[in-house]
Amino acid sequence: MKIHTKVVHTGDRKKPGPHVPVTTPIHTASSYFYESMAQLDRVFGKEEQGFAYARYENPSTAALEEVVTTLENGHGALACASGMSAMHMALAAALADRPRSVVAANALYGASVSLLMQVLEPSGVAVRFVDVCDLNAVRAAVAESRPGCILLETISNPLLRVPPLDQIAEIARQAKAAVVVDNTFATPLMVRPLELGAHFTVHSLTKYLAGHGDVLGGVVVTDQEHFENLRALSRTIGPVLGPFESYLAMRGIKTFALRMERQCANACRVASWLAAHPAVSRVYFPAAADHPDAATIRRLLPPNLYGAIVSFELKGAEKPQVFRFMDALKLIVRATSLGDVHSMMLYPVMSSHREVSPKHRERMGIGPGLVRLSAGIEAPEDIISDLDQALASI
Repeated sequence: MKIHTKVVHTGDRKKPGPHVPVTTPIHTASSYFYESMAQLDRVFGKEEQGFAYARYENPSTAALEEVVTTLENGHGALACASGMSAMHMALAAALADRPRSVVAANALYGASVSLLMQVLEPSGVAVRFVDVCDLNAVRAAVAESRPGCILLETISNPLLRVPPLDQIAEIARQAKAAVVVDNTFATPLMVRPLELGAHFTVHSLTKYLAGHGDVLGGVVVTDQEHFENLRALSRTIGPVLGPFESYLAMRGIKTFALRMERQCANACRVASWLAAHPAVSRVYFPAAADHPDAATIRRLLPPNLYGAIVSFELKGAEKPQVFRFMDALKLIVRATSLGDVHSMMLYPVMSSHREVSPKHRERMGIGPGLVRLSAGIEAPEDIISDLDQALASI
């Protein structure tokens, strides 16, 4: 079954009684009643399928988890209250029975860096950053650190590097380390990390999957080896996504594949136009012929699907010029997110990577003139027109 069909049908039309709802309802109950204590005991003990307490599972959330598991071709999933909650759960499950050491990509979302350095390191987890696009550097870091986990993004935020995930997964396999991949930018339409050897794939549901800027959530999809451990941790910690948010996310997913195809196409048009603009000094986009990871991109990404993010540097710009440019935007929304149906722009220094130290940002290649555009589903001519008039203001 193709992904365009899976997003429409998976998870729905469970049979609760003589009638079958066409879409999964919103189940708000915090606990569940059974005809006998013996049956409730079996459900609590996982000897019989069912729901016992909403911190463990909820029918609405379970339907969402089923569809994302199917899209990522995994064994099971855990929907969480945010993408960062999902990332924390994935790392906790990956390290539960492994050395408390992480080798992480040196290009990550700012909050992921903060999670590693401000939460995990103080709790005794050793963290080492490495250029995951340099396989020799990865091999050396893994040999020296002997990590329990390798953390990376399929397409890095915000400079859009694409590491050789399958080859890194083989290095991890030999070292008996788990691989955790943030797949938010690529989505399962483009890359399914579990098929390439990863053990956990993480999404901010808020972004492309839900896609309409009206829900906050995250999800972890994992393989059979790690699923029970992930759910056991969840039963104790309770990071679960609520039923209303699960419903909204699942509704958004039904059009995810169509939206993402349009957004990818729009991003290609915009990136080509920006590359020729005199006020732009550099464009970061995976379709570029001179992209440093071009060989990996040709091997791992589908034809004509390069993601919907375009990052670019304003020539000679500092914060005042960037603010003037962004304030001049009329169509593109200035907001701290991505993946919505409307185009959005973000200033990484101010938002996504604000908590990262200036020196660390510099090492990551994030300068004061860098902005990040998330292409929406509008007519590409209108996106370009708005960029053109805003660039004329600086």
